[in-house]
Amino acid sequence: MRNRYLFLLVLAAVGFLGLAWAASSLADAASRPISDDAPLTSDAVSALPNFIPLVKRYGPSVVNISSKQGYDLGPQEFESEEGLPEDSPLYDFFRRFFGEDGPLPDDGDQGRSLGSGFILSSDGYILTNAHVVEAADEIIVRMSDRREFVAQAIGADERSDIALLKIEASDLPAVELGLSAAVEVGEWVLAIGSPFGFEHSATAGIVSAKGRSLPSENYVPFIQTDVAINPGNSGGPLFDLQGRVVGVNSQIYSRTGGFMGLSFAIPIDVAIDVVEQLKEKGRVSRGWLGVLIQDVTRDLAEPFGLPHPVGALVSQVLPESPAEKAGLRAGDIILAFDGIDVPTSSSLPPLVGVTKVDVTVPVELLRDGKRREVAVTLAELPEDETALIHHGQPAAPAANRLGLVMKEVPEDQRELLGLEHPGVLVDRVETGPGERAGLRDGDLILSFGNEQVQGLAHFARLVEAAPAGGSVAVLVQRGDGRMFYALRLPPE
Repeated sequence: MRNRYLFLLVLAAVGFLGLAWAASSLADAASRPISDDAPLTSDAVSALPNFIPLVKRYGPSVVNISSKQGYDLGPQEFESEEGLPEDSPLYDFFRRFFGEDGPLPDDGDQGRSLGSGFILSSDGYILTNAHVVEAADEIIVRMSDRREFVAQAIGADERSDIALLKIEASDLPAVELGLSAAVEVGEWVLAIGSPFGFEHSATAGIVSAKGRSLPSENYVPFIQTDVAINPGNSGGPLFDLQGRVVGVNSQIYSRTGGFMGLSFAIPIDVAIDVVEQLKEKGRVSRGWLGVLIQDVTRDLAEPFGLPHPVGALVSQVLPESPAEKAGLRAGDIILAFDGIDVPTSSSLPPLVGVTKVDVTVPVELLRDGKRREVAVTLAELPEDETALIHHGQPAAPAANRLGLVMKEVPEDQRELLGLEHPGVLVDRVETGPGERAGLRDGDLILSFGNEQVQGLAHFARLVEAAPAGGSVAVLVQRGDGRMFYALRLPPE
């Protein structure tokens, strides 16, 4: 018994000494000062990240960008709040910091804090987002030491959302640039910017994904992170743990106007290519293939002879385009472009866009179940590509005075529904009386006023003859149900 007590006493003493040693070590580490010039070592990278040296060293390279404009930008004009309703919990926050009660700057309603940027070179070149400085009459750059400069816009590229500014200054603290291609999913990153006008705020997270394609941005393979980004962070840098800029914070995905865990940065490789072109010629040129593409789904893979979904399916070849001249046609599946695999349709536009104009590249494709390679000489992406898409095609039908685009009801649909009169089908609803009344695409209009609708031409005459400013009862069939709607026609 005595031996057991002695053993337990020794064990407790060893444990106490171990705890005392650990506490002493932690206290010593906590009291050790962190130098502003402390190296960002690989040891720090392998442990939990310490962002303090990074913020101290590169924080001064981040600037706040505000502007003076000749009109009042209400809170709805700012990034990502998307017209918040007044009962939204974020509405008052946006109004106070970006609306008429906003604290920045002091010169009345003409001044607004718009976003962030960072110093590319010591002689005053600054990179930011194009949407940050869009429509600004005067651009003000505020440094971390409170100095302010009026910036000149060297150029902006809407497609990549990159703008290059220049201020007259020297010996400025510039950032170090990294390679976004070397960024790995899961690694730590840090953002510094001015969310809601709070300058030089630092937020951290990890890289969630790479090569993200957003619906309105075809030529940027975004870096997705979970770093807290909010209105005002736009144009600010995204750092890796070595303090190198790997991206430009640009957009968030949000249903509330605030951060929801999904933020997107433009890869620095893409941004610098745009910057160099803006410096050299004030504009950006991109390669152009001239095809409309779609994803290869699982259902489409089998009939095209693919074991699994891969590539970009060509749905249309534009007239007089490089693709047409090279012999591409609808139904081709592009598997590789210039030696780089194309796993999805969204990965093709960035590859084409960064390729130089007039360069001939190999394109590997699948046609009739067989792989083949064609050489395509790229042209320059037109300013208005949509005009070429509709080149040679009949113009889309215009909406009538009700804001409705109509079409005839197909014969088989009339028979299926057992209609006594032809009626007309709502093909598209635009802004106007029809939208306000609650009509939808696909609704079947059976009567207008007191008359049965006898087809498209008859319906057009009824609409034109209806008195301005009056209200007309319209019988609508939607699915298996019928209901009257009141359409109030616009006044003369």
